[in-house]
Amino acid sequence: MRAHFSAPLLYIALLACGIAHAELPPVESVAEVDPVRYAGRWYEIAAFPMFFQRQCTGETTAEYALRPDGEIEVSNRCRTENGFAQAKGRAWPAGAEQFARLKVSFFWPFRSDYWIIGLDADYRWAVVGNPNRKFLWILSRTPQMPAAEFERALQAAANQQFPLDQLKLTRQTETAP
Repeated sequence: MRAHFSAPLLYIALLACGIAHAELPPVESVAEVDPVRYAGRWYEIAAFPMFFQRQCTGETTAEYALRPDGEIEVSNRCRTENGFAQAKGRAWPAGAEQFARLKVSFFWPFRSDYWIIGLDADYRWAVVGNPNRKFLWILSRTPQMPAAEFERALQAAANQQFPLDQLKLTRQTETAP
């Protein structure tokens, strides 16, 4: 008899968990990003572990360059056990001139959302995520990020309810390429 009542209770508990997860507010990007100021090299300070970065051991960078057609050239690089690995792709605004919300593609036809959800006023750091909270990167213009700035970046992600327990620090050196 007890098993008869457990199944419905388990179903209700699972449903409640799904509802609680569905009730998260939508992720918001920053209001505006100047693509000229955003272009250049960024150092990954921390990120959610990603399948496509599994071979990376540290010194991860992202380089963004504006293209004449309005898109952005993307070059990601990281140290591996055997040297460096590099992936090149492109990004474009998800909406008209909306550089805070980009679509990024490294392998056609696959593309991902790249939303800038936190950005220092002086473009010293950025927090990048996506609408389903499965991706998160904390980027800095320098290989080492001051603790106070890192805390501000973490707060930007926490304000968007990203699961920060998944965040892993990225090994950087002062001489990262």
